[in-house]
Amino acid sequence: MTNIVGGVIPPQPPIDPQSNVHELKSRLEWGEPAFTILDVRDRNAYNDGHIMGALPMPIDELVDRAKSSLESSRDIYVHGETDEETSEAAQRLRGAGFVHVSELKGGLPAWKAIGGPTEGIVESRTPAGADDYNVAARLQNFSETQKKQP
Repeated sequence: MTNIVGGVIPPQPPIDPQSNVHELKSRLEWGEPAFTILDVRDRNAYNDGHIMGALPMPIDELVDRAKSSLESSRDIYVHGETDEETSEAAQRLRGAGFVHVSELKGGLPAWKAIGGPTEGIVESRTPAGADDYNVAARLQNFSETQKKQP
């Protein structure tokens, strides 16, 4: 069988070894597929608040859990409590054969500073209006506003 789309859709360029939160937010907003966000902080920190959609993989379990659940060629953004912990986690993943790993510089605080969507126990207490950067919520609000106009 011939692949009729082969060569038509260009392959995704590899992700950089280090990324900033704006790059990740852009990929999320454009709905780009095939990437995973890993949060390597301890479980309590993750439960309190994390980047929306991030998977919890504490650093001491990271390699075993990643190997059992992720393809080694998948784009992975990783962040920890500090940039040093993030770097260590990325090195562990690369050492385990993961080839597209990017350290998310600044972690959760940087993500929150640009209004990136979050979830968790503490994050659920965020004041109204904090979802201004949530694309789905903005589209729903826009749709409801349009229905009310004559």
